[in-house]
Amino acid sequence: MQSPNSQKLSTSQARRIALAAQGFADKPHTAPTMRTFQRTLERTGVLQVDSVNVLQRAHYMPLYSRMGAYDTGLLHRASKGRRDRRMVEYWAHVQAYMPVELWPHMQWRMDHYRATRGSKWWGSVPEGMKEKVLALVAEQGAMTAREAAKHLDDAGPQTKDHWGWNWSDSRKTLDILYMFGELAIAGRNDQFEVSYDLPERVIPQIHLDAPTPSKEEAHLELVRRAARSHGVGTAKDVADYFRMRVDDTTHALNQLIDAGEVEPVMVEGIRKQAYLFSGSRLPRRITARALLSPFDPLVWERERTEALFDFFYRIEIYTPAPKRIHGYYVLPFLLGEHIVGRVDLKADRRSGTLQVKGAYAEPGAPAETPEELAAELERLAGWLGMDAIEVDPKGDLAAPLAAAVIG
Repeated sequence: MQSPNSQKLSTSQARRIALAAQGFADKPHTAPTMRTFQRTLERTGVLQVDSVNVLQRAHYMPLYSRMGAYDTGLLHRASKGRRDRRMVEYWAHVQAYMPVELWPHMQWRMDHYRATRGSKWWGSVPEGMKEKVLALVAEQGAMTAREAAKHLDDAGPQTKDHWGWNWSDSRKTLDILYMFGELAIAGRNDQFEVSYDLPERVIPQIHLDAPTPSKEEAHLELVRRAARSHGVGTAKDVADYFRMRVDDTTHALNQLIDAGEVEPVMVEGIRKQAYLFSGSRLPRRITARALLSPFDPLVWERERTEALFDFFYRIEIYTPAPKRIHGYYVLPFLLGEHIVGRVDLKADRRSGTLQVKGAYAEPGAPAETPEELAAELERLAGWLGMDAIEVDPKGDLAAPLAAAVIG
């Protein structure tokens, strides 16, 4: 229950605070620079990584949604090398890029994985495999699981009963060592394969030398960052950002309240106690126009998305095709402070066509939605290197959108 003495926010106010916290109120730059990239990363906090490439890989899209057509080389520069590295992959939300300075703050999670000896998904590995893999990487340098398996003559299982259990022993071991923090992800190749290396060859020395915070201190910093990236949210919302327990998150939020960094608030339409990060912006209006990846931090927590935007959203990638409602890779369309539609998109790289497999308007979508969406699709197509846009006649927004694209 909420405190009756809490500050009260309307749904619109909370929505604008959330959008500003995520970077949708930042002034656009004609040509995004590394400074723009860094500012945007500070807003999102983390960038989820996913292998689906039907449109563009997940970690590129939130940056595009906020910065516009940027040079993806900025992300590559920020996640390569050691001396100037700005972010690194770890199990932060799920698999995600996180600011590299959070490496010490993930030690409690690494310790947890080590204490539980991995996960049922990894299964068991032969005695001595951990030492063998570590020695190989130490001697040979960064390598993929395929390269490690070749070095160790590890062909993997002969059955294909389950995707997780079908990993080779060396592949399982690399992943276990990564979760334990004994290996780090140095980068990915053109096939999106992970390259593993020793942390001291990946993480800048300043972060390796930093004192390891206690579990409570780490929780406090993670919750602080999650609250800042939310602007306003419930304990459940904040906990989901770094996949923490709600009770641990609530404890940290109470510490931040005592420190004056967070204040309890009431949000119209949300029954649970919400928390406002002190200093969060409340713009008078939001003028954003953006397509949101299914893995965008703004829409991670589906209950929050429904409460703030009155938008019911589920990823249908893993739903059998006949049971899908809106399509395979559906992106919400943000216009101003509202989500006004959704489109099922595919980048057909062979033909150079951005395909709109379905387009749907939300109730109350403004009259200019088709024209605004067409303009955004043209910008997206240009960024992806697509020469044409093709709109299939599926969904109530498809016909006016097709007319706007042609016009």
